[in-house]
Amino acid sequence: MSGIDNLPPLRQVIDTHDLQARKSLGQNFLLDLNLTAKIARQAGDLTQCDVLEIGPGPGGLTRGLLSEGARRVLAIEKDSRCIPALNEIAAAYPNRLQIIDGDALEVNPLAYLTPPIRVAANLPYNIGTELLVRWLTPQEWPPFWQSLTLMFQREVAERIVAQPGSKAYGRLALLAQWRADTKIVINLPPEAFSPPPKVSSAVVHLTALPEPRFPADAAILSRTVAAAFNQRRKMLRSALKGTAPDIEDRLIAAGLKPTDRAEQVPLEGFCALARELAKP
Repeated sequence: MSGIDNLPPLRQVIDTHDLQARKSLGQNFLLDLNLTAKIARQAGDLTQCDVLEIGPGPGGLTRGLLSEGARRVLAIEKDSRCIPALNEIAAAYPNRLQIIDGDALEVNPLAYLTPPIRVAANLPYNIGTELLVRWLTPQEWPPFWQSLTLMFQREVAERIVAQPGSKAYGRLALLAQWRADTKIVINLPPEAFSPPPKVSSAVVHLTALPEPRFPADAAILSRTVAAAFNQRRKMLRSALKGTAPDIEDRLIAAGLKPTDRAEQVPLEGFCALARELAKP
């Protein structure tokens, strides 16, 4: 019996259902239920919230979220081997866990969730960044979620909270900090996982702002920062030459120097440039 509920320890669950992690699915399982409950607590008071979880695997974080009082959890799992283990959790928490056997990149969670909604997940490494960018760049804001509590490789987590001038500063930092407050809340060593990954991990908490920090079109800003950081060492006028034929004039109109490099430009500058690029 585990320390947070009456279900078996995770290692026993994995052995019972033969759930050895698969590298092809980006799986690394957390086995310490006290740790998964700690991660769940970083998402705040969940008693009045629905929670979206991506890639629950054998259900360690799922159990943490439910034991910490989540009103309801929607767990989307691509690995069908995990569904029987998740069904056992659903039986232990009647009417509070819904499981979808499917690809998180293809499922619309809003068809199953009732606001307010928070997202908490040990994201599979192979889709984590793509999901984050999707959640940060809807055309309409505020988004469907109040907060994101997400585990990434530590390198990715540092890119989300990075500041201008640092090596980690780039597209993820700009898109995340444009519309959310960001902070790393937990650091995790490789040995916390089974199997241990080759890198350390970290949990990042993002709280959605009521409005973006600076006005800009989400799609244009996303394309602009992607192009700017695709070749970090190039000057802006060279890195962005494909975005507009008069890019040098638009950089100047946005208050930027064409000779600057992307890592020197703060969020406000990229938003100003996105507004200039939106003009005919």
